[in-house]
Amino acid sequence: MPRYFLEVSYKGTRYSGFQVQQNAQTIQGEIEKALQTYFRQTVELTGSSRTDAGVHALQNFFHFDWNTPFPNKIIYNLNAILPDDIVIKSLKSVKPNAHCRFDAVSRTYHYTIYQSKNPFLFETAYFFPYTLDFEKMQQAASIIMGYTDFTSFCKRNSQVKTHNCSISQSEWIKMDDRLIYKVTANRFLRGMVRALTATMLKVGREKISLEDFINIIETKDCTKAFFDTPAHGLMLKEVGFHY
Repeated sequence: MPRYFLEVSYKGTRYSGFQVQQNAQTIQGEIEKALQTYFRQTVELTGSSRTDAGVHALQNFFHFDWNTPFPNKIIYNLNAILPDDIVIKSLKSVKPNAHCRFDAVSRTYHYTIYQSKNPFLFETAYFFPYTLDFEKMQQAASIIMGYTDFTSFCKRNSQVKTHNCSISQSEWIKMDDRLIYKVTANRFLRGMVRALTATMLKVGREKISLEDFINIIETKDCTKAFFDTPAHGLMLKEVGFHY
């Protein structure tokens, strides 16, 4: 049966996460509901990169199998059904064995903070009005690239076989009145980007030293890292595939 990749973008503020859950409003649940309304039958979606409650995505994917041709205006029509904070960006035919989760080779996340009150950022960035040593935060971001085991930055009770991640980008950038942490890896652990960001903010505020930061990584103990950055500052920016 033909397989399709569905590219989506969403503001996660109102949702309990990406993956469908019972008795909770989710991104997958809303899209499956829209598909069922449009096609008048159930369409089973498989998701790519799961995002937590309140996290946003500029790009994420589902795949599904479908045996009949689509109408020309299917994207327009589905977007008309979906809530305003979820958008379908594209629908593409792929190989029958393509898998939007297992075939993804990279994910890029941005965590955004702003330091002057801004009514247009409060739902998509973290207001953090404290003095920061940007250079030390940049050094910490660079240090991260020298490691592969991120046990310290994984939430407890995460059922994963390995805590190893291959990070290809880790840096802070200044953009207008925002500071953005940009990180790309083949995979991420649950809570990892928010924990990395929270811990680097402690470095930036000189609450901990760079040596402390290194020690947190090397102890492989999640009780040593910080996890107090809110979800709304995090965005899945891009999912990369090998084709």
